[in-house]
Amino acid sequence: MKKYLCSITLLLTFVLIGKSQTSLVTKKGTDKKWWKEAIVYQIYPRSFKDSDGDGVGDLKGIISQLDYIKSLGVNAVWLNPIYSSPNDDNGYDVSDYRNIMKDFGTMADFDLLLKGLHQRGIKLVMDFVLNHSSDEHEWFKQSKSSRTSPYRDYYHWWDAERVKPNYRYSLFDVNHDAWKYDSTTNSFYLHYFSRKQPDLNWENPKLRKEIYDIMKFWADKGIDGYRLDAFQFAAKDTSFPAFPKGFEKNFVPYYAMGPHLHDYLKEMNQEVFSKYDVMTVAEGAGNNFQDAHDLVDADRMELNMAYAFDAIDLAKMEGYDFMKFKGTFTKWDSVFEKEGWLSIFLASHDQARIVNRFGNASPEYRDLSSKMLSTFLLTMRGTPYIYNGDELAMTNAGFQKISDFRDMPTLNEYQYQLNHGADMDKFMKRIEFESRDNARTPFQWDASKNAGFSTGNPWIQVGANYKAINRAAQENDPQSVLNYFRKLTALRKKYPAFVYGKYTLLDKSNTAIYAYTRELNDKKFLVLLNFSDHIAKANTGIKISNAEIVLANYSKQLNNGDLQPYEAVIYQLR
Repeated sequence: MKKYLCSITLLLTFVLIGKSQTSLVTKKGTDKKWWKEAIVYQIYPRSFKDSDGDGVGDLKGIISQLDYIKSLGVNAVWLNPIYSSPNDDNGYDVSDYRNIMKDFGTMADFDLLLKGLHQRGIKLVMDFVLNHSSDEHEWFKQSKSSRTSPYRDYYHWWDAERVKPNYRYSLFDVNHDAWKYDSTTNSFYLHYFSRKQPDLNWENPKLRKEIYDIMKFWADKGIDGYRLDAFQFAAKDTSFPAFPKGFEKNFVPYYAMGPHLHDYLKEMNQEVFSKYDVMTVAEGAGNNFQDAHDLVDADRMELNMAYAFDAIDLAKMEGYDFMKFKGTFTKWDSVFEKEGWLSIFLASHDQARIVNRFGNASPEYRDLSSKMLSTFLLTMRGTPYIYNGDELAMTNAGFQKISDFRDMPTLNEYQYQLNHGADMDKFMKRIEFESRDNARTPFQWDASKNAGFSTGNPWIQVGANYKAINRAAQENDPQSVLNYFRKLTALRKKYPAFVYGKYTLLDKSNTAIYAYTRELNDKKFLVLLNFSDHIAKANTGIKISNAEIVLANYSKQLNNGDLQPYEAVIYQLR
């Protein structure tokens, strides 16, 4: 889903379904699965590496960096959409699900990428946009051509001679209106996102079969999984009843988990998932813990892993409530301790940079806080997702003019606010911090022109600090953020306690320290994280005098046991 960060709070569910391995643990929640042990690296292809100098990242660019990706210690890649698209929303408006966007290359390039990943023991998860298509997809062209078109019911239409349809909020529309009039057939069509992203009608079994066939097409090519974009919104009450005034301020309860959604997922599971050795990543956890369990519990035969956004949405320009942050992660862990599975993430293409949102991007604390946040991600129970560039501590872009931005919903919201007399200085400060363009600037490979991303003019500006923050500068520095990240992935692979072990929160009332243990069988670890810019004391009740430090982001610890600003220490307890 293409989340507009300035005004939207969104719950996400990432779900993995894969071929089971032999269970070595008796509890359902800790049965060993390869996807639980995965470390997922998200690649935004438009901004990762450009091979031909046109300023746009491409598949050949990714292929050229496969050894780097392997060196990170990750074993799965989630690739944002690469299908044919007019690119209204950077590929989330698909015009042909069986072809590759020309900007990114060819199907032959894709085949080489898939082969190269598999040769390195890395699985590939493809992004599937299933709530909507592009208005330039052949289905929609046919659908809008006539009210009697066999494709008419592939989308949601409302004939204009009827009473005006009840208001639906659009996340991306310049007027926030999800109904768009089309004169061809004197009708309105529904678009929860951009006007060029008409919503698909999942009530139509012919549409569902088309989608399952597309999914099988890619599975037959050998991909390892799917991310199901915005899928919690796919099911609609097609009578489109009126919603309470102001519902758009918290629209998810009205849009998510609509009629027959579970039926569609069960059918998808039966038709596709059960026939291939794949994992699926489905966006949308519903509105509460029960919704999440209904989606992911094994006996439901739908999905397997919940990816919740509750804690991630706490990040605001003014700061975030740290106590809610650790309380929310702890609550989700407890709810899924025995059944279901979680993902752990703090960033994606739909959020600004992690170090700006949850750390400290100042030169003094940037590297330390980035290492601390990575320590959190890779020591919690659940499958961790890492967004490309966060292993380098890449920061927000620092864009200050609206002309710097490329994100369609950001630009449309700017116009909406301008039209309604908003304080535009305040709005600009907000998007400078929140806009998802912050995560979409080119990957910073080295200190050469355009950060080594492209020999041409990049589609979006490179971050201004690329000469200080880049892969080349960190590669051979043993103390770099990059090499600390590699140590973390190696540690997680070495000790199953970080994947399957029991999580216990300590020092609950501490307003600066996040402390917890992870333990499995005879291995027990204590993780201490200082989320503040000042020295703080952890009161865990655990004696660490005989404990061994297995990893820390400071070379020396304080004698009295206090934690330095943004300090992270992992102890193995005797």
